[in-house]
Amino acid sequence: MLLTFLIEFEQKSRVFLQTQEETDVAHDISHILRVVKTAKQLAEAEKADLAVVVPAAWLHDCVSLPKNHPNRHLASRMAADKAIEFLVSINYPSEYYKAIHHAICSHSFSANISTDTLEAKIVQDADRLDALGAVGIARCMQVSGALNRTLYSFYDPFCEQREPNDALYSIDHFYNKLFHIVDRLNTPSAQLEGRRRERVMRTFLEQLAYEI
Repeated sequence: MLLTFLIEFEQKSRVFLQTQEETDVAHDISHILRVVKTAKQLAEAEKADLAVVVPAAWLHDCVSLPKNHPNRHLASRMAADKAIEFLVSINYPSEYYKAIHHAICSHSFSANISTDTLEAKIVQDADRLDALGAVGIARCMQVSGALNRTLYSFYDPFCEQREPNDALYSIDHFYNKLFHIVDRLNTPSAQLEGRRRERVMRTFLEQLAYEI
């Protein structure tokens, strides 16, 4: 019964999201689909409530602002509010609204809201895992290109003798943020996957060092 219900919800969500404006190339529908996939896997491993995890994962970026937008820290709250409006419009069971709203609000780095439920932790973990691995590298370069960042510092590409500055250099973002993600993941399942994806990124930097 739940599976059929969620399939119907996902079909409606896909249509809804296609009508929303995309303002950030790294938070498009492909990102959402990956987060949904990962969130389902984590929810199964951690025995979380799919009736909360699935809607929150689908709708976590239904409002997305660019990285350099002054209201970036409010985007997850805006997305949570908009998500509830959508859920009301499709008659999604109201007993899940509070948990879904919290999971969406707290998924964001910039919002700085603690995750108080297992479902919120899973949605946050799924979103953060998408910043790691091969996809994480590609997304970092997408955003860096949009912000006109240089790929790396000519004098110290890998931040060996200076503090990372990802406002200027793409590779610095690995050291400033991305390599700290695994330690901030909430669930054992996400931590295991995060370490695997981080190894992919470190291999990429080894190859980059060889080439330059």
